[in-house]
Amino acid sequence: MATPTPVRHARRALTGLLIVTAVLFGVNALGVYGFGKSSWTPALALDLQGGTQIILQAKTPDGSAPTSEQMDQAASIIRQRVDASGVGETDITTQSGNQIVVQIPGPADDETRDRIASSAQMQLRAVLYTSAASNQFVGEDGNSTPYPTPDPSLETTPTAVPTNGSDPSWITPALQAEFLAYDCADPANDPANAAKDLPLIACEGNAAKYLLGPVELDGSSISDATFGLNSQNNQWAVNLVFDGEGTQIFGEISQRLYALTTPQNQFAFVLDGEVISAPSMNGVILNGQPQITGNFTQETAKTLADQLKYGALPLSFEVQSTNAISATLGSQQLQIGLIAGLIGLALVALYSLIVYRALGSVIITSLLVMGVLTYIALTILAWRMGFRLSLAGVAGLIVTIGFTADSFIVYFERIRDELRDGKSITGAVEDGWGRAKRTIYISKSINILAAVVLYILADATVKGFAFTLGLTTVIDIVIFILFTHPVLQLLARTKFFGGGHPLSGLDPDALGAVYRGRAQFRAPVAAAGVKGPAARRAGRSRGEAERRQTIAERKQAESAAGSRSTAERDD
Repeated sequence: MATPTPVRHARRALTGLLIVTAVLFGVNALGVYGFGKSSWTPALALDLQGGTQIILQAKTPDGSAPTSEQMDQAASIIRQRVDASGVGETDITTQSGNQIVVQIPGPADDETRDRIASSAQMQLRAVLYTSAASNQFVGEDGNSTPYPTPDPSLETTPTAVPTNGSDPSWITPALQAEFLAYDCADPANDPANAAKDLPLIACEGNAAKYLLGPVELDGSSISDATFGLNSQNNQWAVNLVFDGEGTQIFGEISQRLYALTTPQNQFAFVLDGEVISAPSMNGVILNGQPQITGNFTQETAKTLADQLKYGALPLSFEVQSTNAISATLGSQQLQIGLIAGLIGLALVALYSLIVYRALGSVIITSLLVMGVLTYIALTILAWRMGFRLSLAGVAGLIVTIGFTADSFIVYFERIRDELRDGKSITGAVEDGWGRAKRTIYISKSINILAAVVLYILADATVKGFAFTLGLTTVIDIVIFILFTHPVLQLLARTKFFGGGHPLSGLDPDALGAVYRGRAQFRAPVAAAGVKGPAARRAGRSRGEAERRQTIAERKQAESAAGSRSTAERDD
């Protein structure tokens, strides 16, 4: 006899879950043993692990005190740099009007220190050549192949002395080969500290790759940058204002670039080695007030204006001190948080076993599977995204236990309602899932939406809570689809659960399954003279049936009772 379709679906779902789990463990094993960058334990944040504190002292060229606006923007740039290096849960604040305090979880390597301490400088370079952000070419066989590493014997000196920043003489055979092989996605490529008087290979995210000429202006020449609507086409634009010397230099550059063709008529704005914009020169601008137009929204125009205005602060920083700091909360608080989570898990398990009997074991097993997937997901995210688990994140994990238990209750109560309607146990499992999953999906969607909003709007101390809440909610949905429901489909076909054993939690008599159809009842079996547990179970079933009557059923029952009374009087 062929295996029933629900059983086949259940087995496929459980096999899929097993494959997903194996893949996750395989990915993390690759990070541990292959790359040596991952671990089998989640990374801890500053409040649980401790780390490194670096105090930076700001200096201005004329010795004056920096403005609060400059310090806030400098702190923002440093945060972007640290986040780009893969270090999460970093605390960056300003103090004393001229100091920035950076606190990093764990020890800080030399690369991270250099990234923090170096001053943010905006560079303006002419575009020599541009292409897609790829280092692949299509061979004669039709397959994509990476460009080879440049041959060291290639010529590195221009054949003719370049006359300006747009001169193609800058492009030597060695530079051209390096450009073709340059991989924008390789984190080892860090052009932020490249020489100003030499060409530069830089990328605009994953959108384009540029070969740029030497620096002709830097961000210190930009005195102001604003954003607004272009009065001619009603599109968002960024307006620049150069200082006196910058106005003169930019005017000469605009005359040169305006006469060239694409892409050599483009002028790139480079911040920390990354191209943030490379607009074309559409006219000769001699007043030092160019306007950058493009497919901007209000938000992107504001972001670019802030980057251009503050990306090259006239500030330099020197490291005042570097100290190891202890955890602000420590292992004791982490232990208390984990104990609280275990107590909550134990209470949920106890409640499940008392209310749902053996059916509660499905809840407990689902929570354990969810815990395994969450744990391995946190270890992978620590490696790939720099995520670190803070005490707020631990709180998010604990709260999710309650949310998950709510979903189980919705599902199991729906199954019990189907049993009370007189359906078989296998039919109740299928119909109960079909009706309960809509409620569960809506509930989980609200949880995810709340987590996303909280993550976007909250400060750094709460982001960990929002992230773990959203992550575990998604995993909870996966567990319901690939584990909880499939397991119940299989259990419903066993003798213990499918036969409605009193300890299974699916006993129709104990649940008051008295419906034969709409408004049709059968009285619980309770023969005259029957006493003891059997009579008590029958009484509970009768009471449960009466409580679950609809208004129409109750009126029909009362009408039937009244008819019987009339008939008895007539007799």
